[in-house]
Amino acid sequence: MIQQTVARLMPLAPARNFWVITNEDLKREVTRQLPRLSGRQIIAEPVGRNTAPAIGLAAFLLLRHEPEAVLGLFPSDHVIADEARFRRIIELGIRIARSDQNIVVLGIRPTRPETGYGYIEAGSPAEGDSLRVRRFTEKPDAERAAGFLAAGNYFWNSGMFLWSAHTLANALGEHLPATASVLEKIASTFQTAKFASTFRHLYPKCENISIDYAVLEPRSAKGEQASRIFCLPADFGWNDLGSWTALHEHQLAKRNPADGNLISAAGIFTMQAEGNYIHAPEKFVAAVGVNNLVIVETDDALLVTTRDQAQRVGDVVKYLDKKKLHKLV
Repeated sequence: MIQQTVARLMPLAPARNFWVITNEDLKREVTRQLPRLSGRQIIAEPVGRNTAPAIGLAAFLLLRHEPEAVLGLFPSDHVIADEARFRRIIELGIRIARSDQNIVVLGIRPTRPETGYGYIEAGSPAEGDSLRVRRFTEKPDAERAAGFLAAGNYFWNSGMFLWSAHTLANALGEHLPATASVLEKIASTFQTAKFASTFRHLYPKCENISIDYAVLEPRSAKGEQASRIFCLPADFGWNDLGSWTALHEHQLAKRNPADGNLISAAGIFTMQAEGNYIHAPEKFVAAVGVNNLVIVETDDALLVTTRDQAQRVGDVVKYLDKKKLHKLV
């Protein structure tokens, strides 16, 4: 998927303009997967600190060399159906993001009351096909998510953003000043002998926070006009494969079984069972009288949940970390 992410963006920029922020465990594999990128373009965090420090570091690195460059944030777990339309929308977003400290977020029109995504409340029309942003709401409960879906002016926050390096650096300086100071110090040593040790020593001091909480929410609180945040509706066939529910939806669109069951197993029997996602490739699976379950078997663990609760697998990960059961994560 990271190869696909880079490939669909390649028509918009040369390979030298791509940067990947990953972790130490994945750096070697990412480097192997992306041979067109040099080693200096793949930066491995010494510790995870969420998206604000990661994208902020990229901004401060660019700020020293090309401050007016437009920086795009593109997670590598997205599926895009219409790549040509995707690029046209990105090009429009780049034009908006070039001026006036503008921030552009790509919004996905919701198809269900999803509690695992953040939501964007859109306001008045603005430049091009964009809409001004009134506020961001992170991962609402089921009742609020249903209300957002019914209201008609809410979009899922895709996690794809566009802004100039100068705009993002300024926003971090305003809303996350301590972390911004740390990132600026790290960036000042880039491509010197001090970079590795400075990065390793200082980066853990950054706040562990997403760009949504760190910048977008406080910036949107300034009001629809003053925030300079714009939502571009993104109707190019998007899915974020960050949950079992999303994976079920994505595979269902390709295979379209009549009963909605997606079952990977050595043998299958179903009776009065619909909408289940079951992964147990070495077992015979019988699903009888159950609907909308997610069951995933691995060598050392078994996950049993429902499709509407599948996002809560993150709570399981937190529990495993707390109990130091790291081999199960």
